[in-house]
Amino acid sequence: MNRRLNGEQAAASGEEAEKKPVSPPSGEQNRDDPEAETLSLREHLLALRKVLMVSVIAVAVGFALVFYLAVDPLLKWITAPIEARNVEVIYTAISEALTTKLKVSVVMGIVAAFPVIVWQIWSFIKPALYEREQKSFRKLFAFSLVLFVLGIVFCYVSVLNLAVDFFMVSGENLAKPMLSLDKYISFLFGFLLPFGVAFMLPVFVYMTTKVGLTTPQMLASKRKYVILGIFVVAAILTPPDVVSQILLGIPMILLYEVGIFVSRFVKAKERG
Repeated sequence: MNRRLNGEQAAASGEEAEKKPVSPPSGEQNRDDPEAETLSLREHLLALRKVLMVSVIAVAVGFALVFYLAVDPLLKWITAPIEARNVEVIYTAISEALTTKLKVSVVMGIVAAFPVIVWQIWSFIKPALYEREQKSFRKLFAFSLVLFVLGIVFCYVSVLNLAVDFFMVSGENLAKPMLSLDKYISFLFGFLLPFGVAFMLPVFVYMTTKVGLTTPQMLASKRKYVILGIFVVAAILTPPDVVSQILLGIPMILLYEVGIFVSRFVKAKERG
């Protein structure tokens, strides 16, 4: 009798279980829930707004510190290659000195705030990466930063002096050189920054090889077209003169050859 009652109770409970709707897993429920998707999008937008706000504040603080504390020593350091050749640096407009100080302060403010900006960007994209991808990204970014700084230092120490000497000699018997401060600063920034970007070429080749867009054989076979493209890019990035284009183009060609070596290394590592 008890056995029959227990069997009837079990059957009844089984029927009730069948009648109850089975709730989907939380991940599937959130995936099909538009409200959850809206919430996730809202969270991403709020995180992106935080990144932008903190980055802008960091640049503003860096700009203020540079403008009020360090802009004059910076300008002396920037104009040192010209003053070492006994060339007078002048300004030809009433506001030129102030606008030049503002321009230098903005650029150096961005440089000073760069670690904060990178940290904010990293905190935004980090949750979307696996741990292995996070390690690879950190190494790749550190290497890119080193190459960028190395390119700027290389340009300032060696290439810039060669370019200045060439321009000074070319106008030696034509007129007395008195350089405008604003035009000289614009020339300097337009000369240094492309070298920093160009020195990151091996990193770009590494990334494209890693995702399968390029191979060592393809890079080697396209060498003559790349060399032509490098000088076109050098003509766009540098001031409009042949010497600047050559001084940027030759290191880029050498870096392209380094990129081919890096691509071969990546493929050999994948095969191994």
